[in-house]
Amino acid sequence: MNYPLSNHDIYLFHQGTHYHSYELLGCHQLKWKQQSGLRFVVWAPHAQSVFLVGDFNQWSGEKYPLQRVNVEGLWVGFFTDIPLGATYKYSIIHPNGLQMLKADPYARQSEVRPATASVTTSSTEYDWADNEWQEMKKDYNPYESPINIYEVHLGTWKKHQNDILYTYRELAEELIPYVKDMGYTHLEIMPLAEHPFDLSWGYQITGYFSVTSRYGSPDDFKYFVDQCHQHGIGVIMDWVPGHFCKDEHGLRQFDGEPLYEYLDPRKAEKTSWGTLTFDFGRPEVQSFLLSNALYWLKEYHIDGIRADAVASMIYLNFDKNDGEEKVYNSYGGDDHLEAIAFLKKLNQVVFEYFPTTLMMAEDSSDVPLVTSPIHDGGLGFNYKWNMGWMNDMLEYMEHDPLYRKWNHNLLTFSFMYTHSENFVLPLSHDEVVHGKLSLLNKMPGDQWQQFANLRLLYGYMVAHPGKKLLFMGGELGQYAEWKDKEQLDWHLLEYPLHKSLSHYVKTLNHYYQSERSLYELDHDPSGFEWIDAQNIDQSIVAFIRRGKDKFDERIIVCNFTPSVLFDYKVGVPSPGKYIEIFNSDSEEFGGSGQLNNENHFSFPEKWHNSEQHIKIMVPPLAITIFKKIDTDTTEEGS
Repeated sequence: MNYPLSNHDIYLFHQGTHYHSYELLGCHQLKWKQQSGLRFVVWAPHAQSVFLVGDFNQWSGEKYPLQRVNVEGLWVGFFTDIPLGATYKYSIIHPNGLQMLKADPYARQSEVRPATASVTTSSTEYDWADNEWQEMKKDYNPYESPINIYEVHLGTWKKHQNDILYTYRELAEELIPYVKDMGYTHLEIMPLAEHPFDLSWGYQITGYFSVTSRYGSPDDFKYFVDQCHQHGIGVIMDWVPGHFCKDEHGLRQFDGEPLYEYLDPRKAEKTSWGTLTFDFGRPEVQSFLLSNALYWLKEYHIDGIRADAVASMIYLNFDKNDGEEKVYNSYGGDDHLEAIAFLKKLNQVVFEYFPTTLMMAEDSSDVPLVTSPIHDGGLGFNYKWNMGWMNDMLEYMEHDPLYRKWNHNLLTFSFMYTHSENFVLPLSHDEVVHGKLSLLNKMPGDQWQQFANLRLLYGYMVAHPGKKLLFMGGELGQYAEWKDKEQLDWHLLEYPLHKSLSHYVKTLNHYYQSERSLYELDHDPSGFEWIDAQNIDQSIVAFIRRGKDKFDERIIVCNFTPSVLFDYKVGVPSPGKYIEIFNSDSEEFGGSGQLNNENHFSFPEKWHNSEQHIKIMVPPLAITIFKKIDTDTTEEGS
């Protein structure tokens, strides 16, 4: 071999076990035979010849051929006259004469859309300053910690005039302080990899190793992550391993024939999305995807990966309509065995290299053990989005309070399975687009009731076992859906109810972080106990959340009707004095001010399967939280 390639690297890549294949393939600056230059390596087994074309040779590659390395289809070229920052593609010639111009699948930088070429880059090291954060993560236990995620689409959080996008560095100066001030613990960013079409939101990717150039350079994004960590904010990225777009310069029929996608169109085509499924059984595709996950974790210090559309991966006939031909596995079932094996391998590899990673499955299926260890038959994620809770709660909240009693099971059903997985409770972007209405506009009633309902929903989410996620704009009470072309409706903060809602979300988030009982035992059944799940007629539920300390418990009462109830009895676990510590109906949040300002001494009378109870005033469309402050008091009264 005339070029500097490791036989061991080549072997691992074709075995599907090269977990850092981005160090082998793509463009790399190096020195060979005392000459500095750029080495290009691409996988194109069906190609007859491969040339490098770009702005350095007027897009004519005759003088820049790549040489075939092996029968498995690796090609390599080393050139000393190509500068850094040059744009390039591979000109791939198929034996039938077909010529393709393809962006580099392993490119670390791409042109700003609508241009589609890859960009030559150096391997200079960014000077990270997040050592304190990285040391903290070594002892971090996510299961017993507060996780409150702000989901963001960087292009529409805020914009300059004339629709000019904020850069990564500008976002670092504005978005990070906002997230910190609002009381979130993590940012989840919608797909960061390069994508050609803005309105795909990043979910249809062409450059899996290229952080999108819309907002700046790779170092600019590293600066953004660095600043997040220095401000105590974790970064989760949406990652799309299930499918890719069909754009001509992308992965589709990369060397003239199906390569990254399945040969069988029944397995390859995702017709409802107009995309192609990765061939999860192909070793080189496994090397590509597995090393891509590790790349973001290593090179960009990402703290978590939210795997998109897991259900679309684990079912062969996901979302196929009746007119499409179905495909089945070797056992006659619908399970996509290769994809399931890949997901297990993904989690095994990620946790081997980065054991503190948050691996989250956005999974709408009812497949069990998604967050169970692989050796116990699970998929190996450590978190799963609770899509069932989200669907049930939004359906419930959309009902007029008069009719909620006929749908009480939607409110309580999630507690039947809440400890079957490690759940995140999401109110994500998917719920506020495509005619589904904004969260505020889903709420019934007049304007006051809409805001009260939304405060109640957010409070119930925080009190419910599981980690939390809210899509940007939810804290503003937007009337409009997420518009995906314009910035959020920041002007709404000029209006009292919207400003009060923002203040409420901020207060609720900080309260959540301060209350160990609301997160410490999220995934332990001992952290939750029903007081009353059966008050169907009045649409009221009451329960206890507990922390690891046996005295750390909170009494939570939620009223899903606009009625105010007086002398309402609530069973409590022990005698003593109870005070209200949180009430979403406070006037400072835009509520009616129906507060429990007095001490509430327990009565030694059985109620709700408890030996004692307290009497409270239940505010309308509100959540109220009580705690015991005197463990020795036996005085009676209300």
